[in-house]
Amino acid sequence: MEEHMSRKVVFTDLDGSLLDHDSYSHKAADALLEELERDQIPVILTTSKTRAEVEALRLELDNRHPFIIENGAAIYIPKGYFPVKPEACIEVEDFWIAEFCETRSHWLSLLEKAKELFTHKFSHFAAMKEEVIAQVTGLSLEQAQLANNREYGEPISWLGVDKGKQEFIEWLTEQGGHVLQGGRFLHLSGFCNKGEALAWLAAEYKTQWNLSEIKTIAIGDSGNDVAMLEKADLALIIRSPVHAPPKLKRLRGFFISEEFGPRGWNSGLRKIL
Repeated sequence: MEEHMSRKVVFTDLDGSLLDHDSYSHKAADALLEELERDQIPVILTTSKTRAEVEALRLELDNRHPFIIENGAAIYIPKGYFPVKPEACIEVEDFWIAEFCETRSHWLSLLEKAKELFTHKFSHFAAMKEEVIAQVTGLSLEQAQLANNREYGEPISWLGVDKGKQEFIEWLTEQGGHVLQGGRFLHLSGFCNKGEALAWLAAEYKTQWNLSEIKTIAIGDSGNDVAMLEKADLALIIRSPVHAPPKLKRLRGFFISEEFGPRGWNSGLRKIL
């Protein structure tokens, strides 16, 4: 990667942003994705999804850049992508991996304790049959299996009333957990988020490619995207057909799309660029 390369890097959420909320299609964004690749602007898939899910999508999109999984729990960098393996990374198969969080088994043991206090109030992926995961997510059975192949955190479906949900979140937080509200689920993991992962990877690009500056653009549609929408130089909030846009503290440098999903992704990002 030469020094003259573009200094922009796009970090994008998937569900409800690059992928349509209902159909999971990215068709409306495909032409722009190709243009970004041609212009050597990396698109970093930044998601609550698992490594297995993202790898399948990367093949489909022909995306060879690093990617961020499970709400910032880990960054997967293809081996040899940067001139040097970043110091903090471990080496697994074809990837250099930067980890920011405890593994899934830690959180599952915590949820077992929670079941004694919040009986029948919640369910979570590891406790669901994959047919049920498919049903609640709208994914195919095959996709549901990939979604359940988690390494760092756990999606939770709250079944009780809203008042109890707050108590549940507070209890998990007291036990050292960090709970994020996604589009469909609560996500339990450690104190990692997409914003921290974005900052770490942006700094790595700057160092490794010997750049004077990196312009980061973050794209997302829900609560678990707020950290990266706040952290990036520019932010694009994608309108959702099912929930209000997330509220940001920042007062400038952000845009809200007019359309939903990948159509909003396409038109909104074109405006920014």
